[in-house]
Amino acid sequence: MTVVSLGAVASFLFGTPGMLFKTLILFVILDYLTGMAASAYEGRLNSKEGFRGILKKMIIFAIVAAAHSLDQLLGGNYIHSATIFFYLSNELLSIIENAGRMNVPIPEFIKNAVSLLRQKNDNQNK
Repeated sequence: MTVVSLGAVASFLFGTPGMLFKTLILFVILDYLTGMAASAYEGRLNSKEGFRGILKKMIIFAIVAAAHSLDQLLGGNYIHSATIFFYLSNELLSIIENAGRMNVPIPEFIKNAVSLLRQKNDNQNK
């Protein structure tokens, strides 16, 4: 498959990649890398867990693609953006938790923001 073909498929699935989507890609990569680093730090690095992490990330992008498709059907951009914001907050929480697993000091204002995000996610999942 050529680069052009891959670009066409990505454009169909996700639309034109805006800053929100690019930030999601960055956060997903950072979460995976910090998760691997934290597992290595704890002496629990495991290829099976790493593969499971990749599968989870693939499902995130499948759901974002479905949200984009729904927006195309309904003529908006709200479902896609809301879905990305949801996953951005989850990925950020996970990145910070991974840093905590490695005893990296976390600034207090970030801890407070994470606490608020956790509460919002918990309320949305009820």
